[in-house]
Amino acid sequence: MSKKDLKYFMRERKDEIVTVPAPESFKDEEGNVVNLEIRVLSQAEIQRINDNYRKRSVATDKKGQPYIANGEVIFKTEKDNAKATRHIIVEALQYPDLKSKELMDYYGATDITDMPMLVFRNADEYLTVQRAVLQALGIIEAPEDSELVDDAKN
Repeated sequence: MSKKDLKYFMRERKDEIVTVPAPESFKDEEGNVVNLEIRVLSQAEIQRINDNYRKRSVATDKKGQPYIANGEVIFKTEKDNAKATRHIIVEALQYPDLKSKELMDYYGATDITDMPMLVFRNADEYLTVQRAVLQALGIIEAPEDSELVDDAKN
């Protein structure tokens, strides 16, 4: 029996950048659609961001008394999925860098999670960017007929 080598699981730690077209409304001086650059976040990074938008607290009745079942206090968990998703978009997008002071000052933003909605302000733009980022990260699957992220990864 041969010794099982762990080197197969010791990958080089490097950022993978995926390039995809931005929404049609973002064009350069020559009229070409600019590309977005998306850094593929690790599962740990995605989990950390999601955990930051999860709040666990004691569930209480209208009088402020905690709910108890079988001698145990009941907890409620609240999660802001929309804000967590926007934060993931900000962390993944390398171009445009939505955390840049210049861009945030231009839009008058103080919270990075507002940036995706300010830069990609109409619903089609935002959904296009959101879909591209989440597909690049493997959070959602690309539709069968979509070559967008598949082409970018090759």
